[in-house]
Amino acid sequence: MKIMVIGSGAWGTALALALLKNDHEVSLWSYFTKECEQLRSTHENPFLKGVTLPDTLRFTDSAAEAADRDMLVFATPSFAVRSTAKTFAPYIREDAILVSVTKGIEADTGLRMTQIIQSETGKQVVALSGPSHAEEVSRGIPTGVVAACEDKSLAEKVQTAFMSHKLRVYTCPDAVGVELGAAHKNVIALCAGVSDGMGYGDNAKALLMTRGLAEVARLGIALGAKRETFAGLAGVGDLIVTCTSMHSRNRRAGILIGQGKDVQQAMKEVGAVVEGYYAAAAAHKLALQCGVEMPITQAAYAVLYEGADAKSMLENLMHRQKTCEVEDAEWAR
Repeated sequence: MKIMVIGSGAWGTALALALLKNDHEVSLWSYFTKECEQLRSTHENPFLKGVTLPDTLRFTDSAAEAADRDMLVFATPSFAVRSTAKTFAPYIREDAILVSVTKGIEADTGLRMTQIIQSETGKQVVALSGPSHAEEVSRGIPTGVVAACEDKSLAEKVQTAFMSHKLRVYTCPDAVGVELGAAHKNVIALCAGVSDGMGYGDNAKALLMTRGLAEVARLGIALGAKRETFAGLAGVGDLIVTCTSMHSRNRRAGILIGQGKDVQQAMKEVGAVVEGYYAAAAAHKLALQCGVEMPITQAAYAVLYEGADAKSMLENLMHRQKTCEVEDAEWAR
C-alpha cells in the first residue's frame, strides 16, 4: 500500500517505521518545512534518539501528495487534528482509508478525534490505539494495539496493514470506548505522576488508576461505549503503561507538578505536548454535560486550570462519602 503518516512527532515516526517494515511505501508529512529537511538530512527524529530513519522513508511537507495514497494516518497532536484534516480534505481519494492514532478529545466540542476527521473529510475513520510508547515501537519491541471502527471491513484493513510479528493488532467495533479510554488515561497518568511527585507510594497510584478507570467507564457508557472495552488494550492496558513509565510525558509533567512546579512550567520542562492537560478540560466539560460523576477528573481540572493545591485535592478525594466499589451491586442479603 501507499501510506502517508501525517505528523512527524515520535508516534507518527514510530508508526511510519513499523509500516515501512511491512513493505508499504511510506511517506512522513511534517507541517514544518525545516523539520522535514532536518529529518531528511539527519535520518533521526530528536524525540527518538538512536533510531535511524532509513532512506526508503520519504519526507514531505506537501498535503497534495496525499492524492495518490491508499491510506492516511493522522498522528498530529490533538489540538491540530481539525486544522490538519481540513488541509488534507481536498486531496483525499474516495477509496482512501483514514486512520486516527491521536489520543484526545476536542475541548470546545467534546468530539473524539475520529469524529473531528470525519466532520472535515466526510469519510469514516478507524481509531488505532493501545499501550504503545513510540520509543518502544520504533525499536521493534513487541506491542499490542486495537483498530476500532463500526465498519468491520475497515478495521480489518487497518489490522492487516499494521500487523507484524512485533506489532499485534486486534479489531474492535467500539470506537467510542477505545477513544475515550485513550484520551482519559492521559488525565489519570497526570494524577499518578502528581502522586509520585508528592512522594506517595504504589498504593495511592493503584487507587488513582483503578478509580480513574471506573470514571471513564461511566462516562463512556453514558456516551454509548461498551463497559468491556475499558478492560482491554485501550482501557486498562493503556492506563497501566502510561501511569507507570517514565516514557509518559503526562506522568513526567505530573511528577513535576507534585514536586511543586507551576503547571505551565512543568509542561514546558517536559518539552513536548502533554495531552492530559487538554483532555482534562474536555473530560470535565463532558462529565458536566452528561451528568456523570468524575471526582478524580474534577480534581485534576481544579489543579490544572484553577490553581488548586494538589495535596489538598488528593485529601479531598480520600474524604469523599462512603460508597460501594461496584455500581448497582446486588447483595445476597
